[in-house]
Amino acid sequence: MSIEKIQMPGLGESVHEATITLWLVKPGDEIKKYDPIAEVVSDKVTSEIPSNFDGVVKELLVEADQEVPIGTDILSIEVAGGTSEPTPEVKAAPAEPSVAASEAPKAAAPVASKEKTSGARYSPVVMRLAQEKGIDLAQVTGTGHDGRITKKDLLNFDPAAAPTKAPVETATVSATATTPAPTATASTQAAPTQAARPAPVPTTDRDEVVPADGVRKAIAKKMVQSVTEIPHAWLMVEADVSNLVTLRNEAKDNFKKTEGVPLSFFPFFIKAVVQALKNNPKLNTSWDNGNIIYHKDINISIAVAGEENLFVPVIKNADQLSVTGIAKEAKRLADAVHQGSLSNSEMQGGTFTVNNTGTFGSVQSMGIINYPQAAILQVEGITKRVVPTKDGGFKTADMVNLCLSIDHRILDGLQAGRFLNDIKENLAKFDSVSQLY
Repeated sequence: MSIEKIQMPGLGESVHEATITLWLVKPGDEIKKYDPIAEVVSDKVTSEIPSNFDGVVKELLVEADQEVPIGTDILSIEVAGGTSEPTPEVKAAPAEPSVAASEAPKAAAPVASKEKTSGARYSPVVMRLAQEKGIDLAQVTGTGHDGRITKKDLLNFDPAAAPTKAPVETATVSATATTPAPTATASTQAAPTQAARPAPVPTTDRDEVVPADGVRKAIAKKMVQSVTEIPHAWLMVEADVSNLVTLRNEAKDNFKKTEGVPLSFFPFFIKAVVQALKNNPKLNTSWDNGNIIYHKDINISIAVAGEENLFVPVIKNADQLSVTGIAKEAKRLADAVHQGSLSNSEMQGGTFTVNNTGTFGSVQSMGIINYPQAAILQVEGITKRVVPTKDGGFKTADMVNLCLSIDHRILDGLQAGRFLNDIKENLAKFDSVSQLY
């Protein structure tokens, strides 16, 4: 027998790490090649990882809810042929912060001895995390099976809420300063790192702490990256879509019968955006270390709400599609989100995002740019308003607010304003059923 390692596979050209959300196997399980072994999430898409071998699972090298780089060993499996070799303990969870091999046994020893005396059982990841954070496991209440302490318990652990073994010298000392260091040699290095962490949110016994799932963590990471790296600027214009409303209302019933999908306003907005992007190519770009990348393909990212999270699939080569083609592709992608079958490839390659916030009744909003794109357009709800006419009178019109967030490193108000006005003009031109095809 020999030991083989299964790695976190590549999940797309722009995906550099992924999180295992659920293990589908355990040590001792006999599995076949291509059997699913774990569920992973990356860029807000959940996928299954298949086995590369027939054999028996030897060890899970990564804990659930742990983010690891692509190519990391995540599971060892015993397969037929060769001689079995034991896997070194220090390599059990390669995604954890690196520790010198000579230090690992010494750091784990105190925790292991405590485990023997108390009868508790801790995973290698829990023991290492406790050592790194200076947490006394005797003070932690486990929420896992049979009361076992999990990684989430340590991440949510509040030292201030647990009894301390040594008195605090002053009442004004921060919580990070009272946290004991795991070893004397590491204490001076741990202090600055811990001091930089945000203070834990105060909670009461009536509050419920729910760890974020992998999808929500992926969303959070993307949003923080966007607002941190991209200087956002925001503009809004009003557009008269009275002709569009009339056209859609007249065509929707027959369209559903002939095309098999509903006809909403959204495909018209996407078509108007695509046409405007052709005239304003700087909106279809990305910033890259002092360079501006002009994307030749126009791939429109659209926001689709799942039961609990938001997904952003991509309509590829949207400039080559009619309104009907856009409607069908948007429906297909939305169905994939709701059925949980959306693939990683369907989430990648977007060059501009259109968000249909009007679906939720919004009339004004500022979108966070879908990194690394240059802009995002929020299409708000269509409302009846009294507006002035060219002859000095007034009329009732169907109006919509178009809210644009831009990357101010790439774009200024002039380019953004021209782009929005082009969209307005394109929307005003929709007045014939022939424009659906």
